[in-house]
Amino acid sequence: MERRFAIVGHRATSSGKIRLNDLAGSAGRMDVLVRAVNAALFLSHGMREDSHITLHLMGGPGPPRRIWFDGSRLQGLHSDERAIAGQVNKVLQYPVPPIGQLVEIWPGLWHSGGDLSTTIGEWQREDVTLVKLDAEGTALEAQEHKEIPEKIGFVLSDDRSFTDEENILLAQSMEARSIGSKWIQGHIAIGIIHHMLDEQRPLDI
Repeated sequence: MERRFAIVGHRATSSGKIRLNDLAGSAGRMDVLVRAVNAALFLSHGMREDSHITLHLMGGPGPPRRIWFDGSRLQGLHSDERAIAGQVNKVLQYPVPPIGQLVEIWPGLWHSGGDLSTTIGEWQREDVTLVKLDAEGTALEAQEHKEIPEKIGFVLSDDRSFTDEENILLAQSMEARSIGSKWIQGHIAIGIIHHMLDEQRPLDI
């Protein structure tokens, strides 16, 4: 079963150089996205080959950029924040590709133009079951087992709430599900999702 994550970085730098010593400030809370990559892809010893994550860098300068990490093909990525941020920084030196054109920079890492609506459209065409992670949604964990789809995609935001436009898009595309009543940090939410899927907990999807 393939699990995917999409996280929106509303202020995250989409082009240029980022200061690796100031990911929270100078790069528009890139630290939040980097931690999400770590949680989505890495085990204690090794990488999750069934997991993907797409970062949406919306903060400019220039057009938005998406960076897609595929755990089944990634090579040379290490599980510390600075190393992951360094890889993102390398991607930012390339021009943003046109929307709909995925360019593979090295094995398992692509980038493209576009925003969350682009990713949702791609996932829908690939028959991915979509879930918005939202503390105000209905409970993700179910009382009894249901058939789990082969591809599940979870959408979450950075340290800011989704915009009104994003919420409308998400409401049209997927159900909102909660893993608890508290608004927890994105990388922690991803870790909880992994645990629930690893342990084959019953989910309302």
